Amino acid sequence: MEEQQTAPVLSVKDWMITILLLAIPIVNIVMLFVWAFSGGVNPTKANYAKASLIWAVIGIVLYIIFVVIFFGAVMSSMK
Repeated sequence: MEEQQTAPVLSVKDWMITILLLAIPIVNIVMLFVWAFSGGVNPTKANYAKASLIWAVIGIVLYIIFVVIFFGAVMSSMK
């Protein structure tokens, strides 16, 4: 039977540092990319960073769609 390798559990201290870094503007974006795509990072933190980046992209796309619809409605009402 194969042995599964498990990643070490992140401690509360690790999560506190992670959350602190993600609260700092610009640093948060850089660190999310570093954690998501660099090697040697705990898989739990890497998956969290990837999920956060995916949610950020979804939010940006929805925001752009909303802005286009809103400005389209404003421009059409000005005619």
